[in-house]
Amino acid sequence: MSIATTPRARAVEPVPTSASDFTGTLHFLRLFIRRDRIVLPLWILIFAATPATYIVSTVAIYTTADQLATFAATTAASPAQIAMFGPIFSSSLGSVGLWKAGIYYTLIALAVILTFIRHTRAEEENGRAELLDSTSVGRYASFTAALILTGGASAVTGILCTATLLTQDVPAAGSAAFGASLACSGLVFTGVAAVSAQLSAGARVARGVALAVLAAAFALRAVGDAGSGTLSWFSPLGWALQIRPYADERWWVVLPSLAATAVLVWVAYVLIQRRDVGAGLIAERPGPTTASPTLAGTFGLAWRMHRGTFVAWTVGLGLYGLLIGSAANGISGQFGDSQEIRDMMTRMGGSASLEESFIGYAFTMVGIVAAAYAISASLRLYAEENAQRLESVTAGPVGRVRLAASHVVLALLGPAIAVVVAGATAGFAYGVSTDDVGGAVPAIVGAALVQIPAIWMLAGVTVFLFGVMPRFTPVAWAVLVAFLLIFLVGSIAQFPQAVLNLEPFGHTPKLPGEEFQATPILWLLLITAVLIAVGLTAFRRRDLR
Repeated sequence: MSIATTPRARAVEPVPTSASDFTGTLHFLRLFIRRDRIVLPLWILIFAATPATYIVSTVAIYTTADQLATFAATTAASPAQIAMFGPIFSSSLGSVGLWKAGIYYTLIALAVILTFIRHTRAEEENGRAELLDSTSVGRYASFTAALILTGGASAVTGILCTATLLTQDVPAAGSAAFGASLACSGLVFTGVAAVSAQLSAGARVARGVALAVLAAAFALRAVGDAGSGTLSWFSPLGWALQIRPYADERWWVVLPSLAATAVLVWVAYVLIQRRDVGAGLIAERPGPTTASPTLAGTFGLAWRMHRGTFVAWTVGLGLYGLLIGSAANGISGQFGDSQEIRDMMTRMGGSASLEESFIGYAFTMVGIVAAAYAISASLRLYAEENAQRLESVTAGPVGRVRLAASHVVLALLGPAIAVVVAGATAGFAYGVSTDDVGGAVPAIVGAALVQIPAIWMLAGVTVFLFGVMPRFTPVAWAVLVAFLLIFLVGSIAQFPQAVLNLEPFGHTPKLPGEEFQATPILWLLLITAVLIAVGLTAFRRRDLR
């Protein structure tokens, strides 16, 4: 009887490196660019172009230097908002305008992590890397190509971001500093992803390790900035903020980011020599000899796959809800009596109260983030089919629709629960600050609940693509990005109403502050039901890829 074994890491002596170890790097780079020809340019353009829109909106809202100074002073006195977005270092137009754009340091880190793991560890896990490495290519070729791709994309993003900011009436030095800080954040987390990809044989664990480092960096930055600032210097995200664009730029802070990138990349190259292709440095542990009763059905199997992601998203959105609730009470003082702000809130669907508008707007953004969770969970079916595991499961007495429905149910319930938890934590924090917990919690949970139909619609789009056009299932991410751009830029740039109507989050009732309207909720639920029904029906009838 043969016993199946899994590849294990091996301890080997470092082998001298030669030019032949990099043979084929450019071929791999062209392959990776072709595979990412849609997603990669998309996130580069978004991160490069949208910070300039923050300047445009700030100019429209704050018409005097006194208003900018009031905003900066009030923001500096709010630990919750500093924890969310970072410190504000001056009352200049650039500093105030790009204060909230500091979130892009985290977003570009997330983008490079997912891109790098996709082209390295994920390729090893599905066996394609070993097939390609059997040809006349060097052992470092694909890894180096992935480094060039993600590192180069980070650098291009920084350059383009600088160019777009230079079109605004802000100092050139500050624009270059913001572009450099954005690129540095991407470079450091390219190194983090490179090391994480060497640790485990599974892409999921590698992503989890890199994202855990990102979460720890964000937590260190948030706690440090809200306190004495010391902890921020232990976070790459803190380094990016400490470059201080438009506030007496600290160019020397670029050096820690570049040094950390160089060290992490060097460590990754060393670790590659110490493992086999397809294996990780952390040896896989054998599972239990007998399966748990909870794995007896399709839903139990799906829950086993989704539970870690569910816990991570729920905890993350719950903590973010705490920050929203803590920051909401000081919004009126921060914005002052600016009529332009009230007009902008009205255009974006808010109410007359700035605090209620802030909560409604914040939970629309929470809904968009949760929609990313819904898409990610729905894509699990796509990943299982690509790995040819669906064929093994459906070879038994398991219906395709029942198997797919198990994942779809979790893709719907998981984001819904996470958003409600965020609403409860935000309501509690806001209620404590206003001495009205009993009234704040139901009101803000209501603001969270009305986002669920729009979130589910993105899950429906993903399931529809998976069933009807499985090859293009990841296009669901582009749909989400398009909705995000319409929501963020559409009202400010005065897009035609027909364009604004395309994204679902603009149709949800803006609670608290407005009356609940059931009609848009019912339409979103109906559209979602149709998309899922068509997707599942098409999946049942088509061949597995």
